[in-house]
Amino acid sequence: MPPPRIASQSADELMGPAEFRSLPSRPADHRIAYGDDPNQYADLSVPSTAGPHPVVILIHGGCWKADYATLRGLAPMADALKADGIASWNIEYRRIPQPGSGWPGTYADVGRATDHLRVIAQKYRLDLDRVVVLGHSAGGHLAMWVAARSRLPAKSQLHVADPLPISGVVDLAGAGDLEAFIPVQMTACRDPNIVKTLLGGEPAAAPERYAQTSAMRMLPLAKRQILIWGQRDEMTPVWLGEAYADAARKAGDSVRLEVLPSLGHFEIADPASPAWPVVHEAIGSLLKPGH
Repeated sequence: MPPPRIASQSADELMGPAEFRSLPSRPADHRIAYGDDPNQYADLSVPSTAGPHPVVILIHGGCWKADYATLRGLAPMADALKADGIASWNIEYRRIPQPGSGWPGTYADVGRATDHLRVIAQKYRLDLDRVVVLGHSAGGHLAMWVAARSRLPAKSQLHVADPLPISGVVDLAGAGDLEAFIPVQMTACRDPNIVKTLLGGEPAAAPERYAQTSAMRMLPLAKRQILIWGQRDEMTPVWLGEAYADAARKAGDSVRLEVLPSLGHFEIADPASPAWPVVHEAIGSLLKPGH
């Protein structure tokens, strides 16, 4: 099936956060809890065909803050994937300042939600041999962490013995290293301390937390990785993606960085934007075994 409608947009008409949050979407097919906290749930969208269906785990951004975003931000992408015969698992998680958020709760939620696919796969005809993780902005950071978490040391609070295997990860402008993100956190999040709040300390005070939440610190991931960035992204500058991709290649990983001219931070996660064919192709390529 061809991609959804492609909207033309000039470099002077970049999307902002309010416009992104208001993108139209349909209700998901199922809302399923993966824990007891009110924020531990995900929206499942499943194609009407027989299946089993490949799955894209969607992780929204919003600077890890409850006031900035919810899973509603990636709901339009869930619609586009469903129309293409792909199931999606659009997860919510505890965000700052909600109880239990930050270290380790935000990461534990994302990992737990990912692994919960094993619980629901048979009932909803999901193919767990074809699972891709996609995240945008702070969610891109978390998606990269999902790809990296099998590398966590056994003593880590975030370690699980058998994390759900994934076929690859699509990172839409998410930082692969939180310490590297600190110089831009004020521009990106209007908060000079968001990373410190998230991890409970500065890098010097909590080095193990930065090491266990940043994909760059856990290379090689031994998973296929596709990074997609808007050239005009002023919130999470493209040099963050370039630095990560360079480090991943040097470590021996398969990584591709796509930089899209004239687009900013939010358009790359909009299935009605010129970015969608690139995102669509990235997902499809990762769902093909051995590619």
